[in-house]
Formats: sequence, structure tokens, C-alpha cells
Amino acid sequence: MSDTVEGRWAEIFTPRYATVTLIVCLGVALLAFNAFLSTISLPTAVREMGGVALISWALTLFLVFAIVGGSGAALLKQRLGARTALVLSAGVFIAGTLIAASASSMEQVLVGRAVQGLGEGVVSAICFALIPELFPSRLVPKVFGLNAMIWAVAAFGGPAAAGLLTELVSWRAAFLVSVPIALIFAAMVVVKVPAHSPGDRQDVRFPGLRLLMIGVAIMLVALAGLAAPLSAKGLLVAAGLLLVGTVWLDGRSRDRLMPSDAFRPVSVVGTGIWMVLLINVAGAGSAVYLVLVVQQMWGMGPTAAGAIAAVLAVAWSASAIAVANVRSKETRKTLIRLGPAMIGTGLMLVLIGLQLDQVAIVVAGQLIIGSGFGTCNGYLNLTMMEAASDAERDRTSALMPTTQSAGNAIGAALAGVAANSAGLATAVSSADIKFAIVPVYVLGAAMAALAFASAWRMVQLVRPQDANSSFAAG
Repeated sequence: MSDTVEGRWAEIFTPRYATVTLIVCLGVALLAFNAFLSTISLPTAVREMGGVALISWALTLFLVFAIVGGSGAALLKQRLGARTALVLSAGVFIAGTLIAASASSMEQVLVGRAVQGLGEGVVSAICFALIPELFPSRLVPKVFGLNAMIWAVAAFGGPAAAGLLTELVSWRAAFLVSVPIALIFAAMVVVKVPAHSPGDRQDVRFPGLRLLMIGVAIMLVALAGLAAPLSAKGLLVAAGLLLVGTVWLDGRSRDRLMPSDAFRPVSVVGTGIWMVLLINVAGAGSAVYLVLVVQQMWGMGPTAAGAIAAVLAVAWSASAIAVANVRSKETRKTLIRLGPAMIGTGLMLVLIGLQLDQVAIVVAGQLIIGSGFGTCNGYLNLTMMEAASDAERDRTSALMPTTQSAGNAIGAALAGVAANSAGLATAVSSADIKFAIVPVYVLGAAMAALAFASAWRMVQLVRPQDANSSFAAG
């Protein structure tokens, strides 16, 4: 069968790949749905149990522990094998869900959300690591396109489903709906995922100190988003030092969490990880503040404001699907460079639309931002996978979703510092809000510019032999 035929969308749904495709999709769906769950269901839980001061930590702890779990996922896969690691982490996720759903206080909900995040962080990272292992390279962009579609569906359907379950049944039901999905996921993993991969080792040491440093650093980042500007800057500096220290320690460890060239601008993988981090830092500020700002400035209701925000997810999904059939290596390089340029342009358009009170310009900016992510994301990940050695591929693949989550957390905190420093928290008039939101979008555009520089450097480092690796050969 020719590569042109084999590379069609239909192939990922053929008997050979359909079960694996569904496993990856379910792993992503659990993360996507639960990322939106707490903001919809927990206000009702707070009215029942109290603890309104803790509500924001439901998402924060989920993300912090998801990043910690994702950071250790590659080593866990090596130690236990993909099948056992996925089944155990799915069990951890289910346990966390049951703790949260049966909670009698917000403190118990937070414990459940932390346990949920830990399990789901491992699940999503190992699912990413399985993509180059179970799919040939010609199908990888389509798998990422499908994942983008799942996030878009979750952006629309997740809040709607959680809202309906909360309103018609209870907030506890909105949590419990994840349990059967996780059980189906675990059953399919037992049947389809290989117990061990070549290169798995049983003597992997538990990287407790490095995982603790990552967790503390991300927690400091989260606290920075809530603190006064001066304190926030100190927290961000401390978090940065911890993360740099973690990378330094990891590079000297026998059992590394990250690829050996992680964050080093001398390799495709090193520059690619910087790009993954920076594009997510760039987009986080707008994601956090856009709905709030259009409601305050233009008097929009939650549905209309949410629709403007969701335009980005739809554009991301549509563009990822549109470019998934590109086979030319040079075109793929162009798409990788184009992505951050579009993200930066879109952010500035959204800012202009807000300043001019033009909804159409804001929507156009959202379309361009989403298309920028969808255009570059699949080929960015594929290029890093192809460039990684066989020994490093698990670490490289598993680090991608973890770096995305870390970028979102860091970006949200930086945007919070920028917005609070400009007086957004106390802004009342439309003019004050317009002034205060400027640094959020300027910061995002600056991060997108740095991501563009990383993209440019990355594609310069791509060697022809990277496309002829055992993974790329499929």
C-alpha cells in the first residue's frame, strides 16, 4: 500500500489502529473534561458545603499534581511497563474522583482533585509516549489533530455536560461521570497496550527530590498569580530557580525525568521544548482574562463571552485537521515557524479589538490564535519525536503534555502579575480595564516572539536523517 493511501484519516480507525486510537483519545478526554469540570460544578458544591475561599485551588491543585505526575511518567513507564503504569494511574484517578464526589467539605474535594491530577498527569503523558510507539510517523499528525478535536469538543461539551449533570442530578454526578470512562480506558489498556517496551528497566530509582522541586515550583507559580505584585515577583524568581535547579540535577542523574538535551538550544528537542513552553505561556493570559474582560466592558452574559473564548478551540481543531496531510518536510518546517507568528499576531488583534470595542476584531484574533496552535502543534511534536533517539523518545514524548500544562500555569501567573500591577483588580470603568489589560497581551505577544525565535532555531537544526529514524520509517 502506498504512503499516500496509508496516510489517510481512515487508517487510524482501521482494526489495526482503532483500539489504540480510542485509548489515546480517552486518555486525552479525561484530562480535557476535568480541566473544565471544577469551574462549572464546584460553585454548587460551595453553596452546599461552604469553603468559597478554597474554590480556585480545585483547579490549581489538579494542575500542579498533573504536572508532577506527568514529569515522572516516563520513568514509571520504564519501571512498570506502559500497561501496568496506565492501569495503576487510571486507578489513582478513579480514587481521586471518588474522594471528591463523596466529599463532605471543600478540603476533601481538594484532596480528591490533587489525587485526580496525579493520576491523570501520568495517563496523559504515557498516552503521548505511546503515540510514536504504536503509530507510524505518517499518522502522528492525524492523531494530534484528533486530540485537538477532543479539546474543542471538551471546551464546548464539557461545561455543558457538567452544567446539565449538576443542575439535573447533582455536582457529585458531574464528577462521577468520569469513572466509567476511566474504567473503559483501563480495560482497553489491558487488552491492547503491550506490557513492556524495548528499553524498559526494572531498576529505576524514584526521583523524589526532583518531583518535589517541580511540585513546589509550580505551587509557587500558582501562588504568584494570587499575590501582591512585589511578592509575586519574588515567588516567580524562587520558582524559576527551583525549575533551573531541577533541570540541572536531572541532567546529572542516572534515571532522568527529561531528555538529556532538554531546554538546551543546541538540539531539535531542546529548542522544541522551549517552543512548547513559550507558546503556552503566550496564550494563557488571554485564556484567563478574555471572558472576564468582555463581560465587564461590554456587559456580555456568560454564554456569549464563553462563545468568543471557544472560537479559539474550534480554530485550533479545524486547523490541526486541515494541515494533517502535509508530507513535505519543508512545508512542515514552515508551519512550525508560522504557528507562533500567528499566535502573536492574534493576541495583538484581540488587544486592538478590546481597545476599539470591536467584537469582530476580537473574534478574528481568536481565530488566528487558535489556528496558530493547530498549525504548528502536531508537526512540532512529530519533529521532536523524530529527532529523539530511541532511548530518549519516551522522555521526549511524555514531557510534551507536562510542558504544555506548565506553560499554562506559568503564563496564567505572569498574566496575573501583569494585570494586578496595572490595576485590573480595582478597575471599574471601561477605560481603566482597557489600560490594565494591555500588559497581559503585550506579555503574551513577547512570549510568542520568543517562541518564534525558538521555532526558527529548531527547524535550522533539523537534519535529513531525523526523518529516517526507526520511528519515522513507521
